[in-house]
Amino acid sequence: MPPKKKEEQKQPLFLGRFGTSLKIGIVGMPNVGKSTFFNVLTKSAAAAENFPFCTIDPNESRVAVPDGRYDFLCDYHKPVSRVPAFLNVVDIAGLVKGAHEGQGLGNAFLSHISACDAIFHILRVFDDAEISHVEGDINPIRDLEIIRDELMKKDQQTLANRLGSLEKTAVRGGDKKQKPEYDCLKKVETMLEQEHREVRFGEWSNLEVEVLNKHLFLTSKPVIYLINLSEKDYIRKKNKWLVKVKEWIDVNDPRATVIPFSGAFELKLLDLGEEDAKKYQEEQKVQSALPKIIKNGYSALHLQYFFTGGPDEVRAWTVMQGTKAPQAAGKIHTDFERGFIMAEVMKYSDFKELGSEQSVKAAGKYRQQGRNYIVEDGDIIFFKFNAGAGLTSKKK
Repeated sequence: MPPKKKEEQKQPLFLGRFGTSLKIGIVGMPNVGKSTFFNVLTKSAAAAENFPFCTIDPNESRVAVPDGRYDFLCDYHKPVSRVPAFLNVVDIAGLVKGAHEGQGLGNAFLSHISACDAIFHILRVFDDAEISHVEGDINPIRDLEIIRDELMKKDQQTLANRLGSLEKTAVRGGDKKQKPEYDCLKKVETMLEQEHREVRFGEWSNLEVEVLNKHLFLTSKPVIYLINLSEKDYIRKKNKWLVKVKEWIDVNDPRATVIPFSGAFELKLLDLGEEDAKKYQEEQKVQSALPKIIKNGYSALHLQYFFTGGPDEVRAWTVMQGTKAPQAAGKIHTDFERGFIMAEVMKYSDFKELGSEQSVKAAGKYRQQGRNYIVEDGDIIFFKFNAGAGLTSKKK
């Protein structure tokens, strides 16, 4: 009997959009430090005024993903061109209670969240008499519940509109093709309205994930919670709300990442300049939280990158987790995917330890991988391809 054909591994299905130009939105109540965070994160100059709706149009920027592996490759090759991976970040104006009904600038803000693929949820735990809170006092638990409830209510509105249409066609009209979508959305309805649970917490089949990805519910998006402390509290790592917030998140979003930071501290580092900022961090025995925040934001989008490197260029190429070698090659050029022959792969750890490509080859750790190879984060890859494959004589 001929040997069984090896089953082809399929790319994992994730809730949300598929692609590499994904965005993470900065979400929270007004005056919790969103624009300050955006400013220090992207070194841009979005207005950060003490006014609830100072950020009306979303500010969008991108920030380089910090990575010691990329830095090492740049130091090693000393290339002419250096291109890191980037995280796309959107600063969204503050949500208030009743946003799903249009309170504040609610509907516009909710549509801005809809256009993002993950959420940085900023919680204010710092006191500052000069910066008012829209609810009158500091209570991050209340703020957490307001934001969660507003996103859930907006999802319920979206759901009701679609279910109303499907009941006419899939139920009364007997359209069997639309029945799976109807069944999936009824499951969502139960989660949101009866169980008071968000879409991302459901157990979904591949078929249901495909249905959900047509609708992109707000509560299907992954959330990273950022707790904004005063500089003093961040340095001493203490605040009366820290434990309470962590307990709430452990109950209501147990798999979520929680990162304390201080917008005031980060702003000070930015103003000090690189050398003085480094010295100040050493004196205070505390580090900037931005690298951790950026890396977690990038990972929340189900993104990773592989490296290409040489004297001309060191570059981090963004792909989705689970991407196979031919599709990764296609990020460099579509001809690479069409004419894909193989991927020659070195692990970064091997390259760093052994010191050169030749040494990696000599150690038998330089691998030739075929079209079913799933690219891993930090792979150093050289693609071989047939330059004539799939090409026509017609110029494009």
